[in-house]
Amino acid sequence: MFTGIVEAVGTLTAITPKGEDISVSVEVGKLDMSDVKLGDSIATNGVCLTVVSYTDTSYTADLSVETLNKTGFTDYQAGDKVNLEKAMLPTTRFGGHIVSGHVDGVGEIAERNQVGRAIEFWVSMPAELSKYVAEKGSITVDGISLTVNDLRKNAFKLTIVPHTGEETTIADFQVGRKVNLEVDVLARYMERLLQGQKESEPESRLTMEFLQQNGFA
Repeated sequence: MFTGIVEAVGTLTAITPKGEDISVSVEVGKLDMSDVKLGDSIATNGVCLTVVSYTDTSYTADLSVETLNKTGFTDYQAGDKVNLEKAMLPTTRFGGHIVSGHVDGVGEIAERNQVGRAIEFWVSMPAELSKYVAEKGSITVDGISLTVNDLRKNAFKLTIVPHTGEETTIADFQVGRKVNLEVDVLARYMERLLQGQKESEPESRLTMEFLQQNGFA
């Protein structure tokens, strides 16, 4: 579990094919590795990756075909910058929102505009995700917990303040860049709850045949 509050910007130093899968090595920048152990999770551009080896300044993780198919990692190259966050602790200050590190889809930067000291982005998203995104709600973009400031069909607007731009990779985003998206998990749970209620309701006996038999049609 993560919060979407990026702790450091790292660098992909190697992407190694492993059959259909890949292995990635990440130089962690200012991320504190003193408490990291084998098997720990580190969100890497919003993707929950399991540490399979590490040093004081780097870690290596494996990515499956499923992860490659659902994220932007297929477009990444050695030298790319990535947002990093270690899994949260029970004592962690909850500054963002609940983030699982399971990417729901890949979006694309559609517009970039400078508005005062802030940067405004319009981000296109897969149509199937639009029902989960609400104005003033939360969304994770490349591992960054952000607020949706406006909506239009299959797209949402972000307003990035200078601090967020300085502490993450988002200030470098240009039109056409692919980004990993994770919608608010509460929206998904609400959808499943409503589906479960609907499935548990008894089947209605009110049919056209019933209406005809009883003189209503």
